[in-house]
Amino acid sequence: MASDKELSDFLKSAEKRAFKRVVYAVRDEEAALDIVQDAMIRLAEKYVDRPAAELPLLFQRILSNATMDWFRRQKVRNAYVRNFSDFDSSDGDGDFDILETLESLDAVAGLESAQDTVSRAQILLAIEQEVAALPARQREAFLLRYWEELDVAETASAMGCSEGSVKTHCSRAVHALAKALQAKGIAL
Repeated sequence: MASDKELSDFLKSAEKRAFKRVVYAVRDEEAALDIVQDAMIRLAEKYVDRPAAELPLLFQRILSNATMDWFRRQKVRNAYVRNFSDFDSSDGDGDFDILETLESLDAVAGLESAQDTVSRAQILLAIEQEVAALPARQREAFLLRYWEELDVAETASAMGCSEGSVKTHCSRAVHALAKALQAKGIAL
């Protein structure tokens, strides 16, 4: 069981990295602060009985889930709710026509062809499926290193293995993904 000091020290050491990663993902500093704070609260409330060595991996998972939850909420909110003030021009001259704004938004959205949009979505789905098909340890090492951006030592600590094992798992995962994606015609 992690002591209060160990939990506090871990959260202090992780907060800046977590904030940087989340702000990069969501591109909104206020939302990133909320996400990191919620993840820290969840860790402190629900996992205080875990050993201090498990905190980094637990926190990374909680933070990733909190970030994905934020994206889901934004997608739903943006699909159903749109304020007229979101369309207003930044100069605030009061000369605002919603139809002109919607026409300009449609023109911007039309820059990418439907074929490119569908192709990109299919490639991302193929990558996601291949990552999911990796063996558990390879997938875990790959996601912690390249998605969570942990270094080799942090990944080894979170996975409870040696740094050499992390390097081996990551190498095998990258080669397996490259081979599987190339077999599907996706050039890397």
